[in-house]
Formats: sequence, C-alpha cells, structure tokens
Amino acid sequence: MIVYSQAIALETLKISGHAFDELFERHGWPVGFRNGIYPFTHYHSNAHEVLGIASGEATVQFGGESGKTLTARAGDALLLPAGTGHKLISSGPDLLVIGAYPPGSNRDLMRSGEVDKAGIRARIVGVTKPNTDPISGAVGAMTRLWA
Repeated sequence: MIVYSQAIALETLKISGHAFDELFERHGWPVGFRNGIYPFTHYHSNAHEVLGIASGEATVQFGGESGKTLTARAGDALLLPAGTGHKLISSGPDLLVIGAYPPGSNRDLMRSGEVDKAGIRARIVGVTKPNTDPISGAVGAMTRLWA
C-alpha cells in the first residue's frame, strides 16, 4: 500500500471538486466511483484501487480485522494493491472519496469469509502491475516500489 500525503493541495480541491477525477484520468486510471468507503472489510481480488480523499477525513482499517488504522484527510490518496482489505472506521459528514482503477479492471467486491480462498489468491497474484502511477504517471512511487 502506498500513501500519498497531500497528493492534491487543499487550495486546488477548494477550486475544483473534480481534481482527483482529473488527476486519475490524466494518468490512465478511470474513475469508478465518487462516494465513501464501505463500513465493512472488503477487498478486490482482481483489481488494484486508488482512493482520493476529495473532502473530509476518514479513519480506515487496512489489512483486515487485525490490520492497521490510518486517518486520511482531504488531499491524501491511498493506493491499494489487489487483495488489500479495508473498511471505514469513522468519518465526518463531508467525506467524499474518489475511487479509480487501472484500465480494463472489472473489479469484484470480496468480503471476509469468502469460501474460494485458493481461487481468490490466484486472482490476486494474477493482477498485473499497472503501466502508470495514478498520481505521478509514468514516474512515481508505484513504478519504483511495486515489483
């Protein structure tokens, strides 16, 4: 998981409510939703995901029920490799999250307790590294850090 602290400046977010949409799209990550984060542990076995906090803040648990908790604030972005469990712990009423996925991703929604664990692991391992970093494009943290 990669945390991009203040990927977009607060001043920019105040001017454009679609700054994350534009950033993700510019780097080849089509936007999949503008909403919040589910309050139950879930993950995608067939897609990586980037979450841009367009307004408000959210405390989110990553890595399943025994995972770490992080508070993300407006301007932050979070890049989750396929299979990274996450759930909303708390948020303010003004939370707006922009979620995007690499091109061609047909994301599923998996929850804790899924039965086909071997199939799920195989799908996660089979998800390829995206061609571009959703924040920086051709050169960025994802291109350097993800094998």
